[in-house]
Amino acid sequence: MKDIARRVFDIEIESLLHVASQLDDEFDRVIQAILKGTGKVIITGIGKSGLIGKKIAATLSSTGTSSFFMHPGEAFHGDLGMIGADDIVIMISYSGETDEVLKLIPYLKWNKNILIALTGNAESTIARNSDYHLNVSIKHEACPLKLAPTSSTTAALVMGDAIAVALMESREFKETDFARFHPGGSLGRKLVLKVKDLMRTDNLPFINTDATFTELVLKMSEGRIGMVIVGTGEKVEGIVTDGDLRRALVQIADTSKLNISDMMNRNPVIVDENEYLNTADNLMIDKKIVTVLVGSAHKHTVKGVYQIYHN
Repeated sequence: MKDIARRVFDIEIESLLHVASQLDDEFDRVIQAILKGTGKVIITGIGKSGLIGKKIAATLSSTGTSSFFMHPGEAFHGDLGMIGADDIVIMISYSGETDEVLKLIPYLKWNKNILIALTGNAESTIARNSDYHLNVSIKHEACPLKLAPTSSTTAALVMGDAIAVALMESREFKETDFARFHPGGSLGRKLVLKVKDLMRTDNLPFINTDATFTELVLKMSEGRIGMVIVGTGEKVEGIVTDGDLRRALVQIADTSKLNISDMMNRNPVIVDENEYLNTADNLMIDKKIVTVLVGSAHKHTVKGVYQIYHN
């Protein structure tokens, strides 16, 4: 079975290399046409090509190019009304002769839409009736019968990814842009949310420098953040982490001789509450810590704490 899998990979990789070798200036013209367009990019196709089209439309939409998929069969029952004159239509058909897609062309030309064909046949009807043609022809399908779309759908999928990435780079699409389209994902949370949105402000474990060892341990346990904050919110003198506590006990076993002033870190990391989560997380990873104080490093004031292992 592993040999079969490797054969499939080899055939599809060879197919992608073949498609890549056929790329020419037409790809540049397609990208420029989309960049100059003022409407949406509509993807259409049927069967396996339709499934690939749905993925391409989703990728475009999430990376800065307004796009949606239109089923060619549904188009004849009202969905043609979704197409504006400024929209660009990408038609996916490996043969270039798919009947359901061909039937769309007269209306799309009447509507003055720019047409882009993704086919494996530059002389096909769909290719010849389009403004631009991207050649996704392959040498072999990975299917042993050479019938089921395998390499050909992979080629169309990767061509769609190439279009999306080229548009992203042309538009200088940034992580923050991506996050705005994915507010529910982890990246969106990190790049849209700020530290103040997830910091903890209630029952912070403040303690005085003259507190006893027992008071220190109890306060650290109550705080449940792996540290205590020495001082007050208006004036932070330092922090004592559970690691600081363990190291102190290794050196001095007699707890009556331990004092907070000797154990505490007088220069704790303090981040501003308006810092983005992504920036705060990267800082914490760099310093190998999981909790930071939130406030003013300059004034040594604290409003809350933020932990990197937030939900």
